[in-house]
Amino acid sequence: MAQQQYIKYLYEQEECSIAEISRRVGINWRTAAKYAKQNDWNQPVMQTKRRQSIMEPFADIVNTWLMEDKLKPRKERRSAATIYRQLRDQYGFQGSDRTVRTYVSHRKKELHTEAQEKYLRLEHPPGPAQVDFGTSHMVWDGVLREIKYLAFSFPYSNAGFCVPVPSENAECLLYAMILVFEWIGGVPPEIWFDNLPAAVISVGKGEQRKLTEIFHRFMLHYRFEAKFCNSGKGNEKGHVENKVGYTRRNWLIPYPKVSINSYRISYSP
Repeated sequence: MAQQQYIKYLYEQEECSIAEISRRVGINWRTAAKYAKQNDWNQPVMQTKRRQSIMEPFADIVNTWLMEDKLKPRKERRSAATIYRQLRDQYGFQGSDRTVRTYVSHRKKELHTEAQEKYLRLEHPPGPAQVDFGTSHMVWDGVLREIKYLAFSFPYSNAGFCVPVPSENAECLLYAMILVFEWIGGVPPEIWFDNLPAAVISVGKGEQRKLTEIFHRFMLHYRFEAKFCNSGKGNEKGHVENKVGYTRRNWLIPYPKVSINSYRISYSP
């Protein structure tokens, strides 16, 4: 790698020709040209061929049987041993009984988990709000530019608000929140955030957070309680995450023409 770096230095910094580099380094001119003009220095990823599981060709068949059996009384459902014999006799399965047992056990657990998630009812109490930033493009004072927007949502009522801002800094965050407070005529008692740098300096254990001084003063002034998601758990405020996407798809395409004091978005259920 040191030689390659030297070749690049000669070509880029000293502006040596390929022939001169070849002579000075003592290598073939093709090798000199290769490293002198190379831009991508990432190590190539070795592609390994995945070995197909013996169960893979039969997975859809077994999955269908298991889903059919969910509609039957428990005593009438196929056992793993029965499934193995059916695969062997009807489809020429060459694997072992243990392989089928392991797959059936794993797949039954997955189906059970999917059923639990499907019927889990998510309820939100009235009052709390959620806040998150999104990214889009706008014709801002006649210039197309990438901007941020603050989405402010209320999960209980499904109402939400959006304020475009130039950045995700503390000034823009507080400015947008003040506009929403004025718009709704009040302040939510509890507001959920990511661990955004505009409000959080550092994240400790559990709910411990060190807040920026300006955000802490803002929170005390407006008398709301700030709640923060666990690191990497943005889904804990999934309602506003959905509103960020909804806003972009339904209100910010095609690109609107705006100025910082003239554009706010609201949507109601």
